[in-house]
Amino acid sequence: MGMTMTQKILAAHAGLDDVCAGQLIEAELDLALANDITAPVAIREVEKAGGHVKDRQKVALVMDHFTPNKDIKAACQVKCTRAFALREGVEHFFDVGTMGIEHALLPEQGLVGAGDCVIGADSHTCTYGALGAFSTGVGSTDLAAAMMTNKCWFKVPAALHFVLHGALPPFVTGKDLILHIIGMIGVDGALYKSMEFTGDGVASLSMDDRFTVCNMAIEAGAKNGIFPVDEQTLAYMEGRFRRPVRVFEADADAHYDATYEIDLGALAPTVAFPHLPENTHTSWENIAIDQVVIGSCTNGRISDLRQAHEVLAGRKVAKNVRCIIIPATQEIYLQAMKEGLLEGFIRAGAVVSTPTCGPCLGGHMGILADHERCVSTTNRNFVGRMGHITSEVYLASPYTAAASAVMGRLATAKEVLA
Repeated sequence: MGMTMTQKILAAHAGLDDVCAGQLIEAELDLALANDITAPVAIREVEKAGGHVKDRQKVALVMDHFTPNKDIKAACQVKCTRAFALREGVEHFFDVGTMGIEHALLPEQGLVGAGDCVIGADSHTCTYGALGAFSTGVGSTDLAAAMMTNKCWFKVPAALHFVLHGALPPFVTGKDLILHIIGMIGVDGALYKSMEFTGDGVASLSMDDRFTVCNMAIEAGAKNGIFPVDEQTLAYMEGRFRRPVRVFEADADAHYDATYEIDLGALAPTVAFPHLPENTHTSWENIAIDQVVIGSCTNGRISDLRQAHEVLAGRKVAKNVRCIIIPATQEIYLQAMKEGLLEGFIRAGAVVSTPTCGPCLGGHMGILADHERCVSTTNRNFVGRMGHITSEVYLASPYTAAASAVMGRLATAKEVLA
């Protein structure tokens, strides 16, 4: 029996001719990632073991969750990581001024690419599957072992096959696609499986759409999400990715536990209501809101900001609504500045933040009070995710989030731009 794309990447990194679902393997890594929350835990384990970083070029430490430091504890977390990076000579250490939201920053910096095997002590490490890489989240202790050995063990995942057809309609994005899929299969519908995307519709999706889709694979319980490497992928990596590109393709007789055919043209703006990403809706009654967040590792890229600007430019954020916009990296921030997006946001009554994960996990830069509602382009809407346990988070695309900011209620871009 043939292998899936994910299985081929894992076999290559394990030095094996083939692997099968459920098999335990040890694989060489191309990169191990941690952030200001997860790195200190891993660092303590490295120090307890008396170990050191094996390959300083294959570790990335990104200070993005609580930075610029929100309090004393956050400052101490970063200080610990900063000292470790300096002591161990970690080349890819990103602090205030150079950092960005990790899962937007690493592809932008060319640190991950096609054919890679990447782990990160952050669940949304699965983002890099958009580039044709196997990437997945791990715990901080596994990350510690990886920094010391440049290896990690895996149970080879089975796979689900998503065959995409056609193209997305206006004001419908990759975020709507992945919310549609999670609503269809549930938050455990891909438990410890690879979500593999193929079909003629792949070519119609931008790289930013693909990053968004793979980013939220974990919200369906998946081990990873992955797209085939095509001309768009290669164009994105050109001039960024410095290592040899390795392209893997699924065998024609690869086994999938299930196959789903999706007509992209039939999708509509989709919103995940509280308190699970699977609680998706394409229509709703009047739902008043208090806050909008546009950003995160899911939707803080330049195309996301352009979509938000298309809605917000020349309009005003509704009274009593707070609109927070967070470019995912410094480069995205600069590009948005050059294009005049930031001025448009500010004149509309929004605020623009330095890159940070802050509000996504209820850390800082947009905490919700009791019974407040937020429309957010982030990836999770669990109870208390962005603040008080009685607050509510509605997950949506930048188009829908920006429209909601203008209308003061959950709304679609078509309502505002029609």
